[in-house]
Amino acid sequence: MSENYFIFIALAFVSEILGTVSGFGSSILFVPVASVFFDFKTVLGITAVFHVFSNLSKIALFRKGVRKDIVLKLGIPAVFFVIVGAYLTTYLPTKKIELAMNLILVALAVYLLINFNKTLKQTNANLYLGGTASGFIAGIAGTGGAIRGIVLSSFGLPKAVFIATSALIDLGVDASRAVVYLSSGYLTKSYLFLIPALIVVSVLGSYAGKLILKKTSEKAFRYIVLGVIIVTAAFQLLKQIIH
Repeated sequence: MSENYFIFIALAFVSEILGTVSGFGSSILFVPVASVFFDFKTVLGITAVFHVFSNLSKIALFRKGVRKDIVLKLGIPAVFFVIVGAYLTTYLPTKKIELAMNLILVALAVYLLINFNKTLKQTNANLYLGGTASGFIAGIAGTGGAIRGIVLSSFGLPKAVFIATSALIDLGVDASRAVVYLSSGYLTKSYLFLIPALIVVSVLGSYAGKLILKKTSEKAFRYIVLGVIIVTAAFQLLKQIIH
């Protein structure tokens, strides 16, 4: 394994820790990291496979916090539309979609920070809309966790409920798009050797994140969620502007 791959695995570990602490998974951090080392379609394939194991780890660690009603109402449309988005990756201008998504994410996160004590009603309409948007963007751009994070954060959920519920939804989303990406040849045999290392990273990173969360208050957790969304979305915007 070359030095670049060791660096990639190390950064994946950091992404997994931060993804666990922020509550909406590692993909929003992992995708920018992976894009430095691989082409866009390989990034989609690796991210989907890695995130399946990442979510399994979080579900095992935070299983007592799962809200089944939110999982069904937000998760079912997310799984359906991630398949739609994944199939459209060869037809749509994904860069423009990603640019628009990051602009929206920064605006929403800043709004929620300013109106920190306001929460969104847990209505069926909000859950269905959040699931549809997060699933479609996950299929198109490789990461929909930030949109789901915005929705769940605006509900004011306890951190254990937030993480477990988000991970279970994400498991369905990532398993669905992984099938589409792998069947389309997005992850070639030359990169399969990375999967065992990424499985280990997903377990250790999730556990390290849980230890950090034990010392984090609910209020601080919500600030972390919104802060990570702003930073990563702004980073992606900057990268797109430069290129």
